[in-house]
Amino acid sequence: MSAVPDRTAGLSGRTLTALLRRYDAGEPVACERVAEGLLNHGYRLATTRGVFFLKHHIGGDPQTVMPLAGRHRATAALARLGLPVVPPVPARDGRTVAVLHGRAYALHPWVEGRHRHGRQLDGGESRRLGTLLGRVHGALEGVIRRSPPRRPPEREAARTADTQALIDQLLRRVRSRARRTAFDELAEYRLLERRVLLRAHAHLRPGAREIPAEGWVHGDFHPLNLLYRAEPPVEPVAIVDWDRLAVRPRAEEAVRAAAIFYLCPDGRLELPKIRAYARAYRAAVGASSAELAAAVHRVWWERLNDFWMLRWHYERADRRPDPQFPAAGALVVWWTRNAAAVRDAFCD
Repeated sequence: MSAVPDRTAGLSGRTLTALLRRYDAGEPVACERVAEGLLNHGYRLATTRGVFFLKHHIGGDPQTVMPLAGRHRATAALARLGLPVVPPVPARDGRTVAVLHGRAYALHPWVEGRHRHGRQLDGGESRRLGTLLGRVHGALEGVIRRSPPRRPPEREAARTADTQALIDQLLRRVRSRARRTAFDELAEYRLLERRVLLRAHAHLRPGAREIPAEGWVHGDFHPLNLLYRAEPPVEPVAIVDWDRLAVRPRAEEAVRAAAIFYLCPDGRLELPKIRAYARAYRAAVGASSAELAAAVHRVWWERLNDFWMLRWHYERADRRPDPQFPAAGALVVWWTRNAAAVRDAFCD
């Protein structure tokens, strides 16, 4: 066994052996941490019978609303419909969740693939991406046949007064640092800039009646949760990380995903590709242009009031999202200045 024990996740050789005894997966040979992802722990696990992805579900994500076993049943049903989903391997007792020492694990087949940003997708591939997300939204309505779970308490649009108070708190943290870094300088610049934008656009806060149609959504659809075939033809082979599967406005997920896939380093969005993606999404799920327009407005407002990357940096001392901040901070400004063009790209 060549794995290096991980004290945080408890993955010693003894832990791996105990887990694998519950499956027909052989004996552990090697285990390495998968670097991608901000939540949960994932490992590439080689055994005497193959290669697997072992996921340690940490829990504590406030946006997780469906129990793990229920998410597994849903992904298995999607896979049976031919969607690129990799459901977990059942243990000998038929269960897909293995609980060991109070920790929950799931074992999945390993899928060879790579992540692709929107800059790496052409127009045709962007259309296929939109179609895929539309198919997922449509299929979820059929495979989850029970009452929706509780919805995260996030539906009311952020209030500018609350955001201004948060800006003040973050500015105090930035300015209290003894040795300022380039990140601190950028953070202060963007916070002051956002304060001005909020004052100028406070009247555009979405109303409660502007919520688009709701349905089951993946909940976290972005490039790190989509694997493409490593070799041509370029096509998705696995949608992963279904921890935030929930009932939310479907069109908002489509807009959020595009704002991540098609974000350029300078904060611009690749609008021609978004237009191809959005047309395909609307056709696949039957969404109207009005539904997308409402979603664009709500997601823009959400971004205008959102500082999660800075909160992780200054409140949690977690620097992992730092590389994303320059582009994300610039996007809000660019989107505000080009609001009509962004709306048209999603709705034409």
